[in-house]
Amino acid sequence: MSKRDYYEVLGLESSASADEIKKAYRRLAKQYHPDFNKDDAETAKKFNEIKEAYDVLSDPQKREHYDRFGHQAGFGGGGAGPEGFGGSGFEGFGFGGGIDEIFEQFFGGMSGAGRRRPPGPEQGNHLRYDLDITLEEAFSGVEKVITIPRTETCPECEGSRAKAGTSPETCSTCKGSGQQQFARNTPFGRVMSMQVCSNCRGEGTVVKEPCPACRAQGRVVKERKIDVKIPAGIEDGSRLRVNGGGEAGIRGGPPGDLYVVIRVRPHKRFKRQGNDLILEMPISISQAALGAEMEVTTLAGSADLRIPEGTQHGSAFRLKGHGMPHLRGSGKGDLRVKVKVTVPKRLNARQKELLAELAYISGEEVGLENKGIFDKFKDAFGG
Repeated sequence: MSKRDYYEVLGLESSASADEIKKAYRRLAKQYHPDFNKDDAETAKKFNEIKEAYDVLSDPQKREHYDRFGHQAGFGGGGAGPEGFGGSGFEGFGFGGGIDEIFEQFFGGMSGAGRRRPPGPEQGNHLRYDLDITLEEAFSGVEKVITIPRTETCPECEGSRAKAGTSPETCSTCKGSGQQQFARNTPFGRVMSMQVCSNCRGEGTVVKEPCPACRAQGRVVKERKIDVKIPAGIEDGSRLRVNGGGEAGIRGGPPGDLYVVIRVRPHKRFKRQGNDLILEMPISISQAALGAEMEVTTLAGSADLRIPEGTQHGSAFRLKGHGMPHLRGSGKGDLRVKVKVTVPKRLNARQKELLAELAYISGEEVGLENKGIFDKFKDAFGG
């Protein structure tokens, strides 16, 4: 409901002096004060109206603004006055944002970044595909064929959205501009604003006969097979970009890209650290004590490893150039072999005798179950 003129509320002319405004308010306030008119809701509303009018007209700055703009100045409800034009930005006119929002309301969003423009060509969406490979494939490099569903330009209408043999027509509402012009009355006067056309949604054209293949979308979903070349030495989590492998663009825009994320599955024997490979290799007590020449299986075949005498459990040996290829540049990392001395769980009688002899010679105590064998060596050697 529209507000009554404040001068009319107080029964005054717009040329009334400050004293006349004060006298009129006191007279009316006494007449309609709630304390003198209890249980009368209409009288209470009248009193609030009188007080609102007086709050504005008794303040010189607020009155000046009211005389210029009337109720459009935003007075009433909260008593907001000229201070409404302060830091929060034209509060009296219903704004809570900055200058962009002011222009959006008054000038149709013509303030720089907030400007509305008809939509133009847009690049298609990028796609992601997670591809699992083995460590062997990461070592040697491999070429994979993947199948992905993606949107592509409709082959029937070639992206026009119109039925074959027809074409989109120029929008009759915006005449092909993609924008509509509106006139607005504001406290600053009558201004023109531009908005995206509501009929064509900024396209500038409308489709009278939609393409049945894509239902006037201009794009359809297809499954495509794509070759992906995976270079030797690639690491887990690496991304490969296939230019143009994503979804079709919109309104003639370029297609997006396809990002293939590599996931290298854990290996049963090898662990990777950078370009180096780690291998745990079991050896026997005899091999650790006496030394040995051993053949080590690598990702490229095999290599010889020399175990020196007295090798301790957990010792590591490096085989240079038997690790992963460098992804950028030549050469390879190393293979680090960590030996794990194993103890047999079951021994035959002869093996027990030999170990008991070794323990006797070394002056070591043995378990009670092997005391009999150990005592035989003591007797044999006069112990």
